[in-house]
Amino acid sequence: MVDLAPFAVMNVVGLLAFAVAGSLKAADAGLDVFGVAVLGVVTALGGGTTRDILVDRVPASLATTGDMSVALVGVGLAIVLIHMMQGRVRDHPAFLTSDAIGLAAFTATGALVGVEAGVSPFGIVILGTITGVGGGSIADILIGRVPVVLRDDFYATPAVVGGLAFLAAQWVAAPTGIPSGLCAAIVFLVRMAALRYEWRLPRV
Repeated sequence: MVDLAPFAVMNVVGLLAFAVAGSLKAADAGLDVFGVAVLGVVTALGGGTTRDILVDRVPASLATTGDMSVALVGVGLAIVLIHMMQGRVRDHPAFLTSDAIGLAAFTATGALVGVEAGVSPFGIVILGTITGVGGGSIADILIGRVPVVLRDDFYATPAVVGGLAFLAAQWVAAPTGIPSGLCAAIVFLVRMAALRYEWRLPRV
């Protein structure tokens, strides 16, 4: 069984970060306070719920009130940030950074769940990626946008790279917590570098 401590930490970080990012995205789309809350919660819970369904377990968001509570705290933080910001929200460092943190943390939680579920190495990478990009993709669809994962090549790519780093750390039998921490760090650094240097994959 996977040690729950790394999962719990990454899960809380991911929930908060993605709730903030999703709420900021909703504000940028001109939604009212209810829409902001809905999009924040969907962004925070969507990826993990999809992951849990794929491994045939009751989604954590439905099993307890903990995940929802953390997501709502993130929504509250975002509302405070919205009132402090000036200009276009989605270009603000607060949105870009919180989104990258959420992507990093949730990629790690997805990989950990993959190990616990006994899926293949490929499955571990896929579950990490789906957990990282799933909530944001659902949120984009709800506001009528093409999901960022389909139009920004270096959004899902950091998650894949992080998943591979997770596998590498496991392969060398790194101590508990190292694979998930390495995964999250690499996803965050690659995503932020992609934003800084405007990395793109070649178009067909």
